[in-house]
Amino acid sequence: MKTTFKAFALGAALVAGLSASASATECIAPANPGGGWDFTCRQVGQIMHEIGVVPNPVQVTNMAGAGGGVAYGHVVGERGSDADVIIAASSATTTRLAQNAFSGMTADQVRWLGTLGGDPGVIVVAKDSPYKSLAELVDAVKANPSKVAFAGGSAVGGFDHLKVLMLMDRAGFTEARAIKYIGVDGGADAITQTVGGFTAAMTGDISEISGFIKSGDVRAVAVLADERVAAFPDIPTAKEQGIDMVAVNWRGFYVPKDISDADFAKWSDGLKKVAESAQWQKVMTDNGLAPYTLIGDDFEKWVGENIAEIQTISREIGIIK
Repeated sequence: MKTTFKAFALGAALVAGLSASASATECIAPANPGGGWDFTCRQVGQIMHEIGVVPNPVQVTNMAGAGGGVAYGHVVGERGSDADVIIAASSATTTRLAQNAFSGMTADQVRWLGTLGGDPGVIVVAKDSPYKSLAELVDAVKANPSKVAFAGGSAVGGFDHLKVLMLMDRAGFTEARAIKYIGVDGGADAITQTVGGFTAAMTGDISEISGFIKSGDVRAVAVLADERVAAFPDIPTAKEQGIDMVAVNWRGFYVPKDISDADFAKWSDGLKKVAESAQWQKVMTDNGLAPYTLIGDDFEKWVGENIAEIQTISREIGIIK
């Protein structure tokens, strides 16, 4: 996904800041209004104001293009030392960086602030599937990978595909190219593939297929989270079943590379306060998100490890060289 990154003239910002001095606080959502990045900016920005992290409402700037690449290029090229801007990010951001989809830009050109919630991945089979557990499904793949296909709502090499590859890798099956994956247009179409018997299993985010789980059309064999999801307490985690695998479509932020350590610490502290707030707990409950909090140095370390893993698997399947 290569594109030419253009400079954007941004509108006047509202007066806000992390310090006592007047400064502009802005959140860039790298997509049009209504999507996940826009949701993250607006919800977190509102809570930051409500709990006093910033004195005035945060301005949200929508900057769509290249799957987040236009915003990334803008921040790297023009806002490298701006301590008053945060940028919404998710698993899609790090996946695209790992696969060099941002025209040669790299993850170390920004600082990774943190994640404070996410949409857990899930593996489901049809209600009448012979596979009753994750172990049975994994064993079937190991025995004959060409006969056990997975459907997902992302293209080959996308996050849904990578969930399957990372799961199988951690289960001891390293022949990534042998795993059969069918990428379709969204979770609903992927569910149709599995319910109709065209694939053995489906992988997606739990929020997008929760209705199918509740209706009984599919049976979830694993949720790819640290712990069971409150809304679906009967679905065991992969970790419970012996595979140390967490795949959450996290919601978080990065900030410009050259801000000071003191400013980074202020943003980290503010994000921790949001994550611990009653307001954010309600947002997660209302929107089907699960707790997933990594902030500051812990998150930066995790991002580096995550990108390295995605690059390894992407090379194995030929997405990158």
